[in-house]
Amino acid sequence: MSRLHRALLAEALGTALLLATVVGSGIMGVALSQGNDGIALLANASATGAILYVLIVLFGPISGAHFNPAVTLAMRLRGALDTRTTLAYIAVQVIAAILGVVLAHAMFDQALLQPGTHARAGMGQWLSEGVATFGLLLTILLGAAHRPAAVPALVGGYIFAAYWFTGSTSFANPAVTLARSLTQSFAGIRPVDVPAFVIAQMIGMGLAVWVAASLIPLNRALRD
Repeated sequence: MSRLHRALLAEALGTALLLATVVGSGIMGVALSQGNDGIALLANASATGAILYVLIVLFGPISGAHFNPAVTLAMRLRGALDTRTTLAYIAVQVIAAILGVVLAHAMFDQALLQPGTHARAGMGQWLSEGVATFGLLLTILLGAAHRPAAVPALVGGYIFAAYWFTGSTSFANPAVTLARSLTQSFAGIRPVDVPAFVIAQMIGMGLAVWVAASLIPLNRALRD
């Protein structure tokens, strides 16, 4: 198996497991919280932060552990990936994210595909997604330059926090956003709300790349 094929397999496994965790923990959190949305969100955030740490440690050395088209595009803009690899990563991430949602539904004996019904629209939601994605990408880019060994903990910690301080509960990932439009669970989003979320995420990603380039010389970031 070639290096690219190994990387794509790692991205597929990591992204699918991430979505299975996001959706599955949401379903479990609601089932056990007796109507308390705060407890359900705590369960959802904790599980997501924890699995990100695990997945980045396991798959980071193989693929970089992107699991997110925004991260992959940022790496392309930084010159760390070529166009062919970027497109392959994104395709695998989107497909695997959908499969992860299907897996979560199957584990809880639910309909495998459920068009989302959770309304997530408005300026506050869009701003939240821009901020969430900006913070995530800045965490990754600066963390990789200053403390690469700490990136798994930094990303897991950031996402846990962003679940709570953003109005959107921090999707911060176009593949995750699209996949979560296929669930009616706690983690869901209406399909009609997906495009605005993705646009906001791309704006946040672009700003993070610009800020990171301002703070860290590009040649140093790539060398490190």
